[in-house]
Amino acid sequence: MSIKFDTFAITETALMKSSEPVRRIKAAGWIEIRQKGSHKIFVHKDYTYSLPVPAHGTREVATGTAKAILKRAGLK
Repeated sequence: MSIKFDTFAITETALMKSSEPVRRIKAAGWIEIRQKGSHKIFVHKDYTYSLPVPAHGTREVATGTAKAILKRAGLK
């Protein structure tokens, strides 16, 4: 009996620490305007909305959350 495992590629958002999306967003021109609790709020001159990003230090961000943040920031 052989067991077949599905393989998957590790994407650039897999196992991302919460500081990584913040770094990418700042590099893309987003400006941090304030912080409320554990979320940093960013704005960009080309977008009409603000972008809240969890800032939990060295804790990892869930893959889906990281993808959603980067997509909303226009980086995906």
